[in-house]
Amino acid sequence: MRRRNFIALVGGASIGWPLLARAQQNSMPLVGFLASYSLDRSGHRLATAFLEGLKEFGYEDGRNVRVEYASAEGDYDRLPALVSELVRERVDVIAAVGGSPAVLAAMHATTSISIVFVVGVDPVKLGLVASLNRPGGNVTGVVNLAVELGPKRLELLRDLLPTAAQIAVLINPHSPVADAAEQEMWAASRTLGVQIGVLHASTDRELEAVFAGLNATGLVVIGDPFFNSRGEQLGVLASRYHIPAIFQFGEFTAGGGLMSYGSSQSNMHRLAGVYTGRVLKGEVPANLPVQQATELELIVNLKVADKLGIAVPGTLIARANQVVQ
Repeated sequence: MRRRNFIALVGGASIGWPLLARAQQNSMPLVGFLASYSLDRSGHRLATAFLEGLKEFGYEDGRNVRVEYASAEGDYDRLPALVSELVRERVDVIAAVGGSPAVLAAMHATTSISIVFVVGVDPVKLGLVASLNRPGGNVTGVVNLAVELGPKRLELLRDLLPTAAQIAVLINPHSPVADAAEQEMWAASRTLGVQIGVLHASTDRELEAVFAGLNATGLVVIGDPFFNSRGEQLGVLASRYHIPAIFQFGEFTAGGGLMSYGSSQSNMHRLAGVYTGRVLKGEVPANLPVQQATELELIVNLKVADKLGIAVPGTLIARANQVVQ
């Protein structure tokens, strides 16, 4: 989705701007919004949260900054071409959002343009930054350690389904951290004494097939840009096939999923917008510590639990930040 399409969605300025406005626009700093996910539905909400973060630091799209949107629509192979176009347009900052595929593509394309990321993996282990406190280079951003939370989601689902024969784990095989995520889950399954089976999906058709053919007592969905932009869809699938499942974000429970546990996507994108504003003001990524989204929220949908015939322990309800009744 390009700039004008997104402006139309949020009810922005008319595309028939006067010549003076266009001239002023050309003198504004330019931000490239490089998204791994689609900018429709929940992706549109995340892009709006990013703009809110920019505004907190004094920048408004169309007034004193331009934002150019480039979306891979969940197809990671499109990212190199998209980021190359942003580099050719001489953007001042690239906001590489939606996970590690976007920031890795941006880093491969440029070492001079500032990059602000939103990822769910350890950026030091992945080689994005030298350290969390002093990133070095041209890259910094926001991290929520989504992969590391996978074992915790398995534990929460195990607590809810103590007699489960097997719990499936859904992973996008095209994710740069797919192998690490799978190893984390195998290690957690041994620690928790839970039998798991790993399933893969990277397209909408594969998602449908996974849910339709699932032969397990429960399901843990590992955070990934492709899945993250389909949180509501995943919730609908879990409801349709009567599968007790846990995912990362609240859109999942709103769509009919049983539980979610993780950071707020909107808040992370807002923080990325704030950091982008700070870079536009003259700060350099090398000296901006990576922000860690430490506020986690557990959401339990009791209506879904009731439909599935699951009695949610009072201890789990007490731990929840939000209970859907």
